Amino acid sequence: MIDAAADTLVESPQPENKSKPLGTAGYIGVAILGFWFIIFVLGAFIAPYDATEFVSDDGFLAPSTTFLLGTDYLGRDLLSRLLVGTQLTLIMAICATVIASGLGTVLGVLAAVAGRSVDMILSRINDAFLSFPTTILGLVIIAALGASIPVLVVTTGFIYASSVFRVSRALAMDQVQLDYVVVARARGEGHVWIALQEILPNIYGPLLVDFGMRLAFAILFLSALSFLGLGVQPPLADWGTLVRENMTGLTSGVLTPIFPAIAIASFAVGLNLIVDDLATRSGQDIAGKLI
Repeated sequence: MIDAAADTLVESPQPENKSKPLGTAGYIGVAILGFWFIIFVLGAFIAPYDATEFVSDDGFLAPSTTFLLGTDYLGRDLLSRLLVGTQLTLIMAICATVIASGLGTVLGVLAAVAGRSVDMILSRINDAFLSFPTTILGLVIIAALGASIPVLVVTTGFIYASSVFRVSRALAMDQVQLDYVVVARARGEGHVWIALQEILPNIYGPLLVDFGMRLAFAILFLSALSFLGLGVQPPLADWGTLVRENMTGLTSGVLTPIFPAIAIASFAVGLNLIVDDLATRSGQDIAGKLI
């Protein structure tokens, strides 16, 4: 009887993820991210000066035809440092988000597929990590291990993997009760096959939306660490470092730290516009899980 029921259910179509075109807000976000992608690719080639070169004896020079964004507090060209810093910022954030999404998705889907006991163990461990404030946890880890770029990337990835775990587990839990997964279990398929062939193809859309949201969080988190002095160390600079090291100029009315702050804000806004538009067009059930 199970085989007969399985044959009948196999013929029923699986749920499909139908992509919908972006709205106006989404296309604005794409334009913003497209601009920063161009800077990411070409930044080091179009920088007018070496990012570590002292081009002036005076710091905080105003923007001019020679220095389009002025100079920083040590007399280095701010535009060059911003262009090069964009590459470092995005590489670190993307690598951290890949770690977070990969680890969180694997463990989240495993928790949903492997059974109640595995789910309980993984969920309780994840709840323990989520109980710590992310910034405090990051500060403690980096203060103990050092502020090297690999430590920053891996720490950010592990911190946000806990949130990805919740999302991927919730999405996978919705799928494991559906007919096509029940049929796969009746056929004797293993957990890995069910996860890769049945569940992941039906939840990759929301996971991609979540990836964009985590990328924005990673940039803000890494920039916050740099602003506090525990992020990227001189002479290298990401967006957060550029804000921190030029903060003293604000007391004299210098706009130097405003430019990297605008970069952080615009990239985060662009990502949020795309994520919000995709989540809205994919349904409130998806948007509600992206917490």
